[in-house]
Amino acid sequence: MSIFIGGAWPYANGSLHLGHIAALLPGDILARYYRLKGEKVLYVSGSDCNGTPISIKAKQEGISIGEVANRYHEEFLECFSQLGFTYDLYTRTDGKFHHEVVQKIFLKLLDNGHIYKKEIDQTYCEYDQQFLPDRYVEGICPNCFHPSRGDQCDNCSTILDPLDLIEPLCKICGNKPIVKKTEHFYFELSKFQKKIESYVYNAKAESNWRENALNLSQRYLREGLHDRGVSRDLPNGVSVPVKGYEGKKIYVWIEAVSGYYSASKEWAFLQQTNDDEFWKENTTSYYVHGKDNIPFHSIIWPAILLGINSTSLPTNIISNEYLTLEKKKISTSKNWAVWVPYILEKYHPDSIRYFLTTNAPENRDTDFSWREFILSHNSELLGAYGNFVNRTLKFIEKSYGNTITSGTINLDIQKKVEELYKEIGSLIESGHFKQAIDASFEFIRSANRYFDAEQPWKQINEDHDSCDNTLLTCVFIVANIAQLLAPFLPFSSAAVKEMLNLGDYKWEIIQQTSYSLKPVVPLFERIDTKQIGEELDYLKRQIIS
Repeated sequence: MSIFIGGAWPYANGSLHLGHIAALLPGDILARYYRLKGEKVLYVSGSDCNGTPISIKAKQEGISIGEVANRYHEEFLECFSQLGFTYDLYTRTDGKFHHEVVQKIFLKLLDNGHIYKKEIDQTYCEYDQQFLPDRYVEGICPNCFHPSRGDQCDNCSTILDPLDLIEPLCKICGNKPIVKKTEHFYFELSKFQKKIESYVYNAKAESNWRENALNLSQRYLREGLHDRGVSRDLPNGVSVPVKGYEGKKIYVWIEAVSGYYSASKEWAFLQQTNDDEFWKENTTSYYVHGKDNIPFHSIIWPAILLGINSTSLPTNIISNEYLTLEKKKISTSKNWAVWVPYILEKYHPDSIRYFLTTNAPENRDTDFSWREFILSHNSELLGAYGNFVNRTLKFIEKSYGNTITSGTINLDIQKKVEELYKEIGSLIESGHFKQAIDASFEFIRSANRYFDAEQPWKQINEDHDSCDNTLLTCVFIVANIAQLLAPFLPFSSAAVKEMLNLGDYKWEIIQQTSYSLKPVVPLFERIDTKQIGEELDYLKRQIIS
């Protein structure tokens, strides 16, 4: 089986915050899981270095667009590495390879009759003497009447045109723009209405999409798909490959989603191989992102693929709801965020991965609070998982001289572990990561109860054979739970593998009957709860009014 996994492309105009990671982490869990199963996996993403957000940041700082993009792309690479993300390729949209592939897609759509030219009205700032990219226009959403950008309303997810906004203002200077005529290219999205309706209907029948993706996609389809501009007057991006129009750029909504295709092609080029198997009709694909990106993955990208004669449409849409912070919406402009470089400096990456998985906003918005983050680390990672591993391995180290070679594994527990591989595997494949990790930790809690009930500290003196059985069963649990958790908590799973002298992990039960241990080290350290107050104080001090 071939598995394609595409993670959304963060804009390289500012640091990553925990909301980004909450949306993107499922991609790495999927990639790690399918590799353990022995499947062929291609997991790609990259930094979005084109478009308006980067140019706005560059203007604010008085530096070049390239300097901004380089700074944050390098920071993203470091953050993803420290968090254990296993992209086969994490690239960027301002590279030559991406530009050439996107231009080929544009020309293919043009040749197939899906792109046409049209004179339109566009917002123009007389003060700044330029046509305004959609994100350079801000105003009031005509649908929900909340403050909105000119391309999409973050509050109600309506896709907009700047001309739709009530009370539009230029983001650069704050003046009201005028409307001027200009010529742009348009994509005939409306012509794909029936095919996309059928596609979304099939996705609903197969239950491979998150409910929010289905609901929002069906809403757009009920309202009717409209042709969309595919070129804009932008300061940076992919040039339109048509003579006389080279000064215009391919609009980000078509260019960024095409990054999945260009990253795949770039990976194949770098590996001197072919990526065709990842773009076949029977390929299983996962597209992982936040709910603000749903229509681009569930409607627009499938339409583009159909427009270039590809039948490899997204099969699984993993679209998270939002992560809030201390019960309030994350705001980068007000600095109300937990920035990823900051939290990585102070906390174990598996603590971050655990909390964002067990509290994942899969079906509704969920909240990150410093109190819950620190308490969950102490009670679950340290108190349940770390404690079971440590008490088991320390007992073997002390009472068995680091080696256990006899005993019988408890059959009921062995059967439960066999069931867990099926249950957790099924949950991961269907995008239910929270349920999967919760099932793992419920089993860990039962393992601690088993250890307490068997009382090996007594058995070692009163019934050595029973103690052998207990400890072999417990180390069997340790080995398998670490393997089951490897997609979620790769760093602690690697530490267990090292301590137990295990071979490479696979998605199949480990049934060793003897173990020779290396020095036992704690998986996690307790976090002093006074840090809850310290983190809250720091967060509040950083607010920009």
